[in-house]
Amino acid sequence: MSERATRHVAHAGRLVILGFGSIGQGVLPLILRHIEMPRAAISIVTAEPRGAEVARALGVTFRETALTRENYRAVLEPMLGAGDFLLNLSVDVSSVALIAFAQERGAFYLDTCIEPWAGGYTDPSLTPSQRSNYALREAALALAPRYAGGPTAVLTHGANPGLVSHFVKEALLTIARDTGHAADMPRVRADWARLARDLGVKVVHIAERDTQYAKIAKARGEFVNTWSIDGFVGEGSQPAELGWGTHERHFPEDGHRHAFGCDAAIYLMRPGAGTRVRSWTPLEGSFNGFLVTHNESISIADYYTLRDGDAVAYRPTVHYAYHPCDDAVLSLHELAGKNWTLQPRKRLMMDEIVGGIDELGVLLMGHARGAFWYGSRLGIEETRRIAPHNNATSLQVTAAVLGGMVWAIENPRAGIVEADQLDHARVLDIARPYLGEMAGVYSDWTPLAGRESLFPEALDRSDPWQFKNFRVV
Repeated sequence: MSERATRHVAHAGRLVILGFGSIGQGVLPLILRHIEMPRAAISIVTAEPRGAEVARALGVTFRETALTRENYRAVLEPMLGAGDFLLNLSVDVSSVALIAFAQERGAFYLDTCIEPWAGGYTDPSLTPSQRSNYALREAALALAPRYAGGPTAVLTHGANPGLVSHFVKEALLTIARDTGHAADMPRVRADWARLARDLGVKVVHIAERDTQYAKIAKARGEFVNTWSIDGFVGEGSQPAELGWGTHERHFPEDGHRHAFGCDAAIYLMRPGAGTRVRSWTPLEGSFNGFLVTHNESISIADYYTLRDGDAVAYRPTVHYAYHPCDDAVLSLHELAGKNWTLQPRKRLMMDEIVGGIDELGVLLMGHARGAFWYGSRLGIEETRRIAPHNNATSLQVTAAVLGGMVWAIENPRAGIVEADQLDHARVLDIARPYLGEMAGVYSDWTPLAGRESLFPEALDRSDPWQFKNFRVV
């Protein structure tokens, strides 16, 4: 049996896949390939008819039903009980409600982001803090003490958030080895935080450049993307958010702290899809990405926090720097010009893609070697060769979903956990065959490289790793 056909684990219960867009359709063949369970035990519940033919071809039950606050319990109660698995890949359905429901039913749970009910990202009755990813994460984690030792619920475990948390750990171990930093393998959260501090890591970017392109050009009045358009626009409309490091000396003029929770992150009074930041990947080089809010910007900063009593002694600055495919950039430009009113037509790029890769990784900066990027380079040609119903972007997500599901089944009573708490080596072992080339590249790049070639800027050259230097105002 080939590596990609390995059965990693057996699941004795039922599986409900909630939502069947690009990620649902892409992950189902991987589940069937790697998790031993009868197809008759798998059901799909989704608000849209798309994907029905894929479900029928793979021999699983397909049900077109939109879940709401009023009906989600009635719909799901007959389908989920002790030992079953709820895989939440939906939008506009409250993750917090589903997490609590799965715990009550004794079912496993995994999602790729923490979603609110429909409209929660842009509800004008909520403050920016209340509709942030920070608030959504705090609400989900507040459930953890209530269900300690309950069935495993893995929060936000797609590519990012999710897979990138495991990339950070692998990157830290690589930097430690290459700089001669003697350290035992970290075993608990505080060990990982001390390793990051001792290595001198000040900044972590989730640095991604998607170069996939299609034979069909973006049309006027159309939003084009390589993954969920509703999901991208929803999170892009939230406030820009970032984990706020202890080395920072210049607080952003439009920055705000939250009045509750872990205090590991701040937010800006502007949408993430309208906020640009400088970053770097090995193949693209320097680029301007969008500071789109993501759970990992908060969870990684929180996980790598060290405290001295009540004071924070160490924390890195962490944020997403995303350059989506070129057609998505054009779509965002048009969206912003229409005051964030979504275009009337949407197109998810899949079969029409003719080339390009998704270069997704983590960029750790401030240590003895300067900057180190570690991550996945996955092209569309390899994607089509190894996994059906995927493009390069979706396969990086679906591989991580598979890894999180396997870990949950192997660790059935972990309660509510985030990606940073999982065994990174085990998850990467499962996902790696679907991630293309895994690369680790050092660089002397800093956000000051090539600056002020046209106009003077207010830079802090005493420490290049300040957010003030990364941000494009």
